[in-house]
Amino acid sequence: MLLPDLEEALRYLGAENAPEDLRRQTMEAGADLAAAVQPRYTYRAFSLSFETEGIRLREADLLLPGRDAALMLAQCSRAVLLACTLGTQFDRRLLALQARNMAKAALTDACGSALVEQGCGQAEREIAARFPEAFLTDRFSPGYGDLPLSLQPEISRALDLERRLGIHVSENFWMNPVKSVTAVIGLSDRPQMARIRGCGHCALRETCTLRKGGHSCAK
Repeated sequence: MLLPDLEEALRYLGAENAPEDLRRQTMEAGADLAAAVQPRYTYRAFSLSFETEGIRLREADLLLPGRDAALMLAQCSRAVLLACTLGTQFDRRLLALQARNMAKAALTDACGSALVEQGCGQAEREIAARFPEAFLTDRFSPGYGDLPLSLQPEISRALDLERRLGIHVSENFWMNPVKSVTAVIGLSDRPQMARIRGCGHCALRETCTLRKGGHSCAK
């Protein structure tokens, strides 16, 4: 069973230097959540072609435009599309908590963000084991850097997300259930360095609650 990373959850709360009592409450909320909800994910590898307009995932006929995708995938021959979600069960649980205990709802929301990240990490480890000859880039997602959120419907189609994971993409390109993530990971024949990290690359930097609290999700 995957558990939310406590430090990650506290960062989502903007409470990295949290007192012991808050740490204990967050840990308990995370354990309760993990007992009820676990991440589910799917992924698929695609070959790449490098074109004037961007990098195309051939089998999906999906074009990744922009400087950041070109930078991240410059030394790659393949890329993996990944999606991970906590599903509608998390949404229902959060709504129920918001109706009766807003403090625990806030803790659970932060733990949900940390838990879906744990799911992505597990998927990455599985991908690395499946392609042992390859070196993986950092994963990067639509909305981060100049990779547009408008790619979400095409990623959903390429991974058949509605059928496989029950993920629906809205007209504004947001995903439901709320704790859902899509990402791209490059596969290369040589070691890969981190190339795009930090708030300056993120499309959510103006509304990010972490950044408003003086924190960052960059590691």
